[in-house]
Amino acid sequence: MKTIYRIAKTELNTMFYSPVAWVVLVIFSIQSNWKFFDSLERFEKSQKMGDGMGNLSQALFSGFMGLYTEMQNYLYLYVPLLTMGLISREINSGSIKLLLSSPIKIKEIVLGKYLAIAAYCLLFVGILGLQVVISYFSVENLDLKFAISGLIGLYLLVCTYAAIGLFMSCLTSYQVVAAISTLVVLAGLNFIGKLWQDVEYVKDITYFLSIAGRANEMLEGLIISKDVLYFILVSSLFIGLSIYKLQTGRDAQPVSKRVLKYTLLISVVLALGYITSRASLTFYEDMTRNKDRTLTKTSLDIVNKIEGPITLTTYVNLLDINYYMAMPYSQNQDISSFQNYTRFLPQMQMEYVYYYDTSNNEALYAQNPGLNDKQLADKLIETQNVKLKKLYSPEEIKKIVDLKPEQNRVVRTIQYNGKKTFLRMFDDLFKAPGEKEISASLKRLVVPAPKIVFATGNMERSIDKNGDKNYKTGFNEITFRYSLINQGFDVYSVDINAQNIPEQTGILIIADPKTQLSQGAIDRITKYIDQGKNVMLLSEPETNSALAAITDKLGLSYTKQTLVQESETNSPDYLVTDLQKNTDPAIIKFSKTRNDYPIPLLGSSGIKIVKDAGFKVTPLLKTNNQPAWESQMGITSVSENLKKQPSVTAIPLVVALTRNINGKSQKIIVAGDADFMGNAELSRSGSGTFQFFTDVFSWFSNYQYPIDTTRPENTDKKITINANQVFINKIVFIGLFPLLIILSGAFILIRRNRR
Repeated sequence: MKTIYRIAKTELNTMFYSPVAWVVLVIFSIQSNWKFFDSLERFEKSQKMGDGMGNLSQALFSGFMGLYTEMQNYLYLYVPLLTMGLISREINSGSIKLLLSSPIKIKEIVLGKYLAIAAYCLLFVGILGLQVVISYFSVENLDLKFAISGLIGLYLLVCTYAAIGLFMSCLTSYQVVAAISTLVVLAGLNFIGKLWQDVEYVKDITYFLSIAGRANEMLEGLIISKDVLYFILVSSLFIGLSIYKLQTGRDAQPVSKRVLKYTLLISVVLALGYITSRASLTFYEDMTRNKDRTLTKTSLDIVNKIEGPITLTTYVNLLDINYYMAMPYSQNQDISSFQNYTRFLPQMQMEYVYYYDTSNNEALYAQNPGLNDKQLADKLIETQNVKLKKLYSPEEIKKIVDLKPEQNRVVRTIQYNGKKTFLRMFDDLFKAPGEKEISASLKRLVVPAPKIVFATGNMERSIDKNGDKNYKTGFNEITFRYSLINQGFDVYSVDINAQNIPEQTGILIIADPKTQLSQGAIDRITKYIDQGKNVMLLSEPETNSALAAITDKLGLSYTKQTLVQESETNSPDYLVTDLQKNTDPAIIKFSKTRNDYPIPLLGSSGIKIVKDAGFKVTPLLKTNNQPAWESQMGITSVSENLKKQPSVTAIPLVVALTRNINGKSQKIIVAGDADFMGNAELSRSGSGTFQFFTDVFSWFSNYQYPIDTTRPENTDKKITINANQVFINKIVFIGLFPLLIILSGAFILIRRNRR
């Protein structure tokens, strides 16, 4: 070990007696400090302008434009300049022969030189660490552990680059060739993860070898054992190759023995890498303050209930617009997207089934007129050179699973303990399901899902149609991420004039019946309410009489006509509502992340309490304190005659009724407007209606669905230094600090030359 240290010390002296080491250090210092203070200055200006700040630790150091991300993209340019002379300089000068003929072991030579370059790389980390220290005094409540995680990732990355550069330096006596060769190998290791991703077994090897993005998780605050071991194994591989290469200069060995040694070394490293990357052998350390890289407590409670095998099967229709997300060449990336779950469910198996069938991909059919589904699938396979073990026809896939109700889209099923549920892709920017959707699907497998039943038979709103006033968006739209069917609920329709309400019904919704309910329907609803089950009644002013028998049982009535208000910008029936935020939490609690967007109701009746029916009645939405009048529908302005009529203020529009019955809490919502849950209103921009809708159904499900994945608010949201202080720091660290490095280098180089 002493010999290794001595060689390392000698090599470090040699490096610092060369201007290259100093130039690299100066450039790295200027580049990193420039990026860091530019970001700090930008955030300080944004704060001064009143922009909301949050998670500044991540914004400064990681993410798309963070310091660590930026420097990671340039590290590969610095290392070849430092490593190109480690061995090639010895070969070129002939001193390598003296080293090889000395009693020093070759591994000591190689390890000593590698230790020297690893020590030099600590200077990079030191410069970045200095910026972390500055951040600690410039950002309130900086997430220090998060910043340290990124430093660890960058150091492991640059040390791996150094090991590669060391080996390339062993192959030539020309330092420039060694530098260029290092760049080529680094480029190859960045690209290799994309090669042969459609070839079984080979794809896992090439994906493991890829260095691209290996440090990203650590830069984002999550240290994963397989990534740490990757850097160690790849560094060890190239150090071992360097030792073997130099041994050929000392020992005369047959070619077969050399090939065997190289093959054995590479095979051992690949085997160890494959084994240590398995989910069951992978360990994690979340370095973020709020454990942002770990599942939330709600999700953890769900996965902890899963014991035994669980299978996630992805059904990929080659004709669907999202087919590319789960093709063989994307499987490793797709599997890694479930890393937060396989971390706690290492027994999860992921399978892929490929088929073709008619899809809603209109562009595909428009671009290929005259081709049938089979011909389109064959064309895609040919043009993309895709190799599939099995491609199922429409008839074959239907024998396995009927995907027609899923519109033959790319979809997943999760199977556990004899149960199966769907996990879908969505028509939004992100496409793939997030934690809310995955956890909701998993929860459906371990506890019964809440069942919403819509009454039909009286021209009620439909959950299967797309019209403005229908309810598909909020309840039954498989392509919309936040539709309740994708958030853990089961949604059905039942004709209550002819059928009994299902026993498992959790929430019965009667949405704007246009005709009078039959006596049979009234009896069924009455019996259902008497059993203490949950109900939601929604009506419109012109049709609310259809629900009179039910609302009377609840001790409520509707105003006879719609309510209108005077407005300079909106139609009279556009009601500006007040959300009753001081509502008793035992009745309903609204989302902590709720924004202050208005919740308008268009054409609503008011709700009156006419008698005590044993329920506690709590208003959720009221008109504001501006006067409102009862009027016929369709008026374009509030006339003077109407203003002479009695007005009302703060009249309830949506109320919650609760009571304890049969040992549990019964929950009922009555609304004077049925449009607020319609497709149009839930899609209205700048409205708080959808959040209100979600909060109501969260209350109905006892806050079990949708899954709550909110995290504690980040506290690192304030810059504590002003613009002048940032400017002074920029002068010191971008101007004076590099100048100090230059002067130190010049002093050492001049002193050496004088000797």
